[in-house]
Amino acid sequence: MDKNILAVYYTQSGQLKQILDNFVQPFIDAGHTVEFLEIKPTKPFPFPWPIADFFDTVPESVEVIPTSLQPWETKRNQYDLVILGWQPWNLSPSIPFNSIMQDEKFKAIIKDTPVITISGCRNMWINAQEKNKKLIHAAGARLVGNIALVDRHLNHLSYVTIFHWLGTGRKDRKWGIFPKPGVSDEDIRGASRFGEVVKDFLQKNSWDGLQESLQQLGAARVKYSLMFIERKAGKIFQKWVNIINKYPQKRKKILVLYKYYLAIALLVASPIILLVDLLFFRAFLQKRIKRQMEYYRGVAYHPEIHA
Repeated sequence: MDKNILAVYYTQSGQLKQILDNFVQPFIDAGHTVEFLEIKPTKPFPFPWPIADFFDTVPESVEVIPTSLQPWETKRNQYDLVILGWQPWNLSPSIPFNSIMQDEKFKAIIKDTPVITISGCRNMWINAQEKNKKLIHAAGARLVGNIALVDRHLNHLSYVTIFHWLGTGRKDRKWGIFPKPGVSDEDIRGASRFGEVVKDFLQKNSWDGLQESLQQLGAARVKYSLMFIERKAGKIFQKWVNIINKYPQKRKKILVLYKYYLAIALLVASPIILLVDLLFFRAFLQKRIKRQMEYYRGVAYHPEIHA
């Protein structure tokens, strides 16, 4: 029996649409109907994106504050599966994505519907995915699968290359030395293998065991060092936003300080903190670490684990 699938996405660079095109190809090949819905803010976010303008999104993305969207329509009011294509901004779902997730019309479409999240990002996605889980839960939908495609290069390198891509719009090698930014072409093409797995579960009308099958293909890899940094950074980001909210007239100046703080914290402080953790704490927290990593690989929503 043919299925009706809605693939929702927001993209500035076009990378996420490429990922989705590959992901849904097995559904199309099997004769299922795939409808795309592109999220378009009323006031578009540019690409290339001036770095100062990117950092100006920090308060709204961290606090999951929606923006207005252009009018949109879907061909159906209900689907057999909804695919949510998204990207993190500032360890949170991007503003356009959080906006459609809080749209009452869209929430009615995904209510009581299985949904799959698929993202393309630098390398940190677990904080944002927790916020996604909360939004999905609030909409009454059921998260059955999660796929996170990331830049596989070292954290320090990808920090440099992502801003090169963001500021220039070019997905090439900075100075001819650094690696290419973003999700690799190989991983983008390889998104189809995840779609093949999801298609089989869709045709069986059962989602039990889907995320475990996706994990076996590396769908949601959790690296301890990044998890450690991200869990701490999420709380720090919120503190910066609290300062901005307290002194809104100084927003631009505070965001300049935040930008430099972020660079120092990520490139200088985090390696030191990770070393201290390795030497003095990690060995005594193995059960807790294992529980956290297994949770983030999965699709269950338990806020107390993330806290």
